[in-house]
Amino acid sequence: MLQISAQQLAELLSGIARAQSAVINGIDRAMTGAKSTHIMPAVGNVAHLRDRPQATLVDLPVRILMSYESRVGPDLAAIQRDLERLCGGPAPSAPAAAGVPAADAGGDMDFSNLGGKA
Repeated sequence: MLQISAQQLAELLSGIARAQSAVINGIDRAMTGAKSTHIMPAVGNVAHLRDRPQATLVDLPVRILMSYESRVGPDLAAIQRDLERLCGGPAPSAPAAAGVPAADAGGDMDFSNLGGKA
């Protein structure tokens, strides 16, 4: 039986999102404005940003794609923490002990503040 770690799954999902991002950028080059006018609003809608602040397992791949479309890019450690939270893996390290407020522990995948980017 194949056993895949949260890190391996995070890398796999990130690679898939990277390929999807390349397709989106190719479409936008061929049809200028398609990305901002049609594609990203639809992707943002599917990501359930407003009604689900924390990503579900269904939302996570879409949010990873959105991170590739942002200026910062995806954070594999945050993706791994989200996967462990969603799949019931090992508990993430205590954010308060690391000097990070508990509210910001999984905040890397929060795209609600993109404003005009979506």
